[in-house]
Amino acid sequence: MGRVALLSIAALALAAEPARAADGGRDFAAEARMFYRVVACAGDDPVPAGFDAAVVDAHCKLLAAPKTRFAERYAAPAREFLAALEPPGLPTTVVYPFGGGDLVSALITYPAATEITTISLEHPGDPTRLASLDKKRLQAQLALFRDTIRGLLMNNDSASENMRKMEKGPIPGQLAFFVTGLAILGFEPVGLKFFRLDDAGAIVYLTDADVAALAPKKAKKKHGGWVDTDYSEAFTNMELSFRKRGDAAALVVVHRHFAANLGNPAFKGSPLEKHLAAKGKVVAMTKAASYLLWLAPFSGIRDYLLGHMVFMVSDSTGIPPRFARKAGFKQTTYGKFTGSYLPAADIDNQAFIQLWESQKVRRLPFRYGYPDVAGNVHMMITRSAEATP
Repeated sequence: MGRVALLSIAALALAAEPARAADGGRDFAAEARMFYRVVACAGDDPVPAGFDAAVVDAHCKLLAAPKTRFAERYAAPAREFLAALEPPGLPTTVVYPFGGGDLVSALITYPAATEITTISLEHPGDPTRLASLDKKRLQAQLALFRDTIRGLLMNNDSASENMRKMEKGPIPGQLAFFVTGLAILGFEPVGLKFFRLDDAGAIVYLTDADVAALAPKKAKKKHGGWVDTDYSEAFTNMELSFRKRGDAAALVVVHRHFAANLGNPAFKGSPLEKHLAAKGKVVAMTKAASYLLWLAPFSGIRDYLLGHMVFMVSDSTGIPPRFARKAGFKQTTYGKFTGSYLPAADIDNQAFIQLWESQKVRRLPFRYGYPDVAGNVHMMITRSAEATP
C-alpha cells in the first residue's frame, strides 16, 4: 500500500473516532466511507488520495444510470406500495434469511427498520484491500463490480453466480453491495465492525489484536457446493451502522450480516439460532431463496420464523401454506402464480397455486424476487393475528 493511501485512511480514521465503540471493537468506519465514495460513488467528498481520480470518475459515470433507474423505477414505487400493506405497530427488527447482498431490499420493504439481520453463505469480506489497488487493478475490479451488481439493480435481487464471483478479491461483493444500497436510498455509513458470537449467541466485537491474530486463517466456505473465499476468518460476521446522509442527528440503524449455512445441521442449536431467538418478535422477508424454506433440511430456520415473526413479505420462496396455516398465519397474495420458477416440491407448488386461485387478483406493479414459471411477478404477505391490517 502506498504512503499516500495510508495517510488517506489515517485521516479518515481520525474523522471517525467519535464512532469508535467503547467495547474496544475495531471500527473500520474509514474503510466503509472509502467504499462509499470509490465503489458506490456517493457523497460529496473528493476522490480519496491514493486513488486514480479519472478511473473512479469513469466508474461513477457508468454506475450513475443503473443507480438512478433502480431508485426511480423500483425503489420508489415499491416503497409506496409496501407501505400501504403494513399495519401500524410492527417490530422494527428485520430478519432476512438467504439475503446475500440485499440490504437495499430490506430497507425498501421495511423503511422504519432500526435493526436488520441478513444471513447467507457469502462472507462480508475484507475492507482493507481496496486502498492498495494500483490504477490497472482498480479499473478491472470496479468493472467486475459493475458487472455483478447489474442483476440487483435490474432484477431487484442478487444472482448466486454473481455472489460467487465476489467471494474473493479486493472489492468484496457483500460489503460493496450493502454500501451501494445505502447510497441509492440516501444513507451513509458511520461505522463498520466485525464480530463473533459466543456460545450463548451474544455479540463479541473483534479488536485490533483479534483481527491480527486471525489474519493467517482463511475463512471456510459455508456449504460444500459453494466457493472458497480468500478472506480472513475475522471478516465472517459484519456490523454496518448507517444514518440518513448529511444528518448527524438522524437515527443510526444497525445492519448485521452473518456468513452462515441455514441448513439444520449447522443452524439448529447454534449460537446464531440463539442470537436470533433473543431478538423476540421480528418482521421477516425473503425472496429468490431457491425454495429452501419448502424443504425439510431447512425446517430449523422455518420454525424460527414461524415462532418469532409477526409479518413477512416474500415471493413464493417464502413459507408454504401447510406450515403457515398450522402456525396460525394468514397469507395474502399479489400478482399471479402458476408454478415455481425453479423445480420444487409438487405438494407445495399445488398449495401455492390453490392459494393464489382462491383469492382475488391483486395488482403487483414490480418484481419481488423470482417470477413464476410463466414469468408472472408475484408476492405474498404472511401475517400473524397480531399484525392486523
